[in-house]
Amino acid sequence: MNHIPTALLLGTSLLASVPSQAGQWLQWHGESLTYLYGKDFKINPGIQQTLTFEHANKWKYGDTFLFVDKIFYNGKADPGKGVTTYYGEFSPRFSLGKILDRKLAFGPVKDVLLAMTYERGEGDNQAYLIGPGFDLDVPGFNYFVLNFYVRNTEGSRPGDNVWQITPAWSYTVPLGKSDILIDGYMDWVTDNDQNRRGTYHANLHFNPQVKYDLGKALSLGNKQLYVGLEYSYWKDKYGIDSRGALDSNQSVASALIKVHF
Repeated sequence: MNHIPTALLLGTSLLASVPSQAGQWLQWHGESLTYLYGKDFKINPGIQQTLTFEHANKWKYGDTFLFVDKIFYNGKADPGKGVTTYYGEFSPRFSLGKILDRKLAFGPVKDVLLAMTYERGEGDNQAYLIGPGFDLDVPGFNYFVLNFYVRNTEGSRPGDNVWQITPAWSYTVPLGKSDILIDGYMDWVTDNDQNRRGTYHANLHFNPQVKYDLGKALSLGNKQLYVGLEYSYWKDKYGIDSRGALDSNQSVASALIKVHF
């Protein structure tokens, strides 16, 4: 039986226990559910359906993002995970400007933060990341953040003290009576880690979503119901070097339905 990681459940329950009108402590929060269907995935079975829960918030001294994926392999078993698996990330950031009560702005940088992420998948698949983060003022974007992490990966193929660069963004394009929302992230692990159990290879995961605000078009409410596509390009997926008969370079477009509540 699969179990959602304890740390992610604890983070979700703690955030949910804070009243939505918590004044200066919890400034805003939002939750969503997403359904994805895609083909031609690599390493794992090729056809996947995914249900994703997401939570985001901004609070007095920073912000938090977490998600949990429940992945279905369309009846085909993955050798290490069975016909379903899970994956999640918990990413708190602490604003140094807010903690120090100083304006840490320069050039395009609006704020400097301490960024952390805990990644957890089935079995012993987990990673710990920490480093500096920056909120950027990029004209036209709803937000643009840039995090630099030192990454430590545990499990069967560990990687210690490798660097990861993660930008995330959101951009809105008006279209008739509604909008197109383009958002996403990129994880770029910039270097390899040699260890006695193998090599955690440098890899790049580019994962944008292009979504039409169907709820706004149907007068059901703005930013509540989206349809669109998610694109996943992952070079050397999971840090596995793509060479010879092993193809770990993934390029998949998935149909998407997303509901905010």
